[in-house]
Amino acid sequence: MKMAPLLRAFEGDAVNEHVLVHTGQHYDEHLNDAIFRDLGLRSPDLNLGVGSGSHAEQTSKIMLGFERVVAERRPRLVVVAGDVNSTLACAIVAAKANVAVAHIEAGLRSFDRTMPEEINRLVTDRLTDLYLTPSPDADENLRREGVAPEQIARVGNLMVDSVVSNLARARGGRTLQDLGLNRRGFTLLTLHRPSNVDDVVVFGRLLDAIEHVAQQMTVLFPVHPRTRARLAEPVLAERLARIPALRLIDPLGYLPFLELQDAAALVMTDSGGIQEETTVLGVPCLTLRENTERPITITEGTNRLVGTDPDRIVRAVNEVLEGAGAARRVPDLWDGRAGERAAAAIRSFLAKRRSD
Repeated sequence: MKMAPLLRAFEGDAVNEHVLVHTGQHYDEHLNDAIFRDLGLRSPDLNLGVGSGSHAEQTSKIMLGFERVVAERRPRLVVVAGDVNSTLACAIVAAKANVAVAHIEAGLRSFDRTMPEEINRLVTDRLTDLYLTPSPDADENLRREGVAPEQIARVGNLMVDSVVSNLARARGGRTLQDLGLNRRGFTLLTLHRPSNVDDVVVFGRLLDAIEHVAQQMTVLFPVHPRTRARLAEPVLAERLARIPALRLIDPLGYLPFLELQDAAALVMTDSGGIQEETTVLGVPCLTLRENTERPITITEGTNRLVGTDPDRIVRAVNEVLEGAGAARRVPDLWDGRAGERAAAAIRSFLAKRRSD
């Protein structure tokens, strides 16, 4: 979702040839194919096929595979996005090969080093040469960490570009109809972070809150594979059986999920990107975490940080369903043209490198 707008902006560029590398960190074949198709992305030029594993296993596999790519292709620049293990691994390989790194979504910070993603963000930004930021708070974080202002290009949010360019298609979909749902008649739930789903006590508290919501409307829960494994545990399985209005479904492709986000009365999530997408869609979002690396979605968007305490979550849900949580202003440069600005910043960076 972050690379598609950039790739579109580079279409037909005869000067800056680019290669699309898929590490295979997210490896569900059906879901991958659906997302590439929904976004209009061409098939990857290279697929490292690393699959799952611990953080160390996955990162090391990506580094081994990507090191061969860099040695063979000898790129002038490696562009990484976000905060996943692929982001970190490819940035390390590039930096060690003396290849410049551009980071899409640079500068975001949760200030919580218990989050693996925060470690990925911090290390990647220590190795980056061109910082493509989505918001003023990201710029400020980087300046505070000593990054030179001339290395920072605030381009806006590339994920928002994907929302803007695909929203009409999503609204024309059949997902709501197929699931028997009405617009604004359901809550959309996603949970996948280890801190929420790996601890039975924490997960149980979240289910307390979810049960309250399910007394008022359907709660639709596309279940991440990691979460699905936890839900099979007897204690949680018994709880789920007692919440008939909680509907578990398989993960969805990009367009069906966007259709559901846009139509929901409320979104409850521990995802980062969903905080941004709901802000642009004007849909109230409750983030089931104690911190967020996307504070602009709170100060200017529709997001509220509610943690995992069921009483706090229930209060926030009641306020939203009573009419609070209407859309506020969308952040500057979240306008569907961030990919164009990112491409322009990359072209300028490479041109300067050629002239130096």
